[in-house]
Parts: sequence; C-alpha cells; structure tokens
Amino acid sequence: MVAAGRGNFLASRLIHRAHDESGWFLYATVCALVEADRARPGTAEHIAALPGIAFVDLDLPAALSVARASTWADAHTLHAARPSPERPDGAVIATTRPHMWKEYPVRTLDLSP
Repeated sequence: MVAAGRGNFLASRLIHRAHDESGWFLYATVCALVEADRARPGTAEHIAALPGIAFVDLDLPAALSVARASTWADAHTLHAARPSPERPDGAVIATTRPHMWKEYPVRTLDLSP
C-alpha cells in the first residue's frame, strides 16, 4: 500500500485492473492498512477511497494469528493469503519485499521497481 501511495507503477496497474476487469480482486488487510498509514500518513484514506479494493477485517481467526506474530500487518496478510472458504486457492501477496515471504507457503507478486 505504501508502494501504491508512492506511485509504484505495478501497484497502480493492479488497482486499475481490479477496478476495471471482472474476475480481478484486490484485497487489503486492515492491519496492513494501519501500518501503511503509520509509514506514510494519508495512505489509509487514499487506499480506502480507491474502487476495486476489498478490505479484510480482523476477525477472530485472524486476531488469533496476529496475536502470535511480531508484526500485525504481516501476520494478518499471511492469514488472508492462506486458503479459506472465501478464497479456496488462497491469495497472492503483492509486495515490494518478496524475500520476506519465502519461508511461508504463499504465492507472491514482486512489485519492486
């Protein structure tokens, strides 16, 4: 989200496709939204105003995952990326830090410039 706020072209394309193309979904965890706003004030309002982004709330199963982790944003994102009834195949994590996710069984999309 910080990358999108800073004008990252790939992040902007993802947001555009999620808005314009059927079958494209872009999810953002609320914990990552908060952390992005702390890193770059104003990011939360900007991202929240964009069409095509669905926000993943911090429900009880997610809260239990977050409680055991050192960073809320990464733990909530990892929880949201795992397969679930809403997303049976899981979700791809769009990130500028793909190396961060190598030890986890998740798919990533590198947004690094």
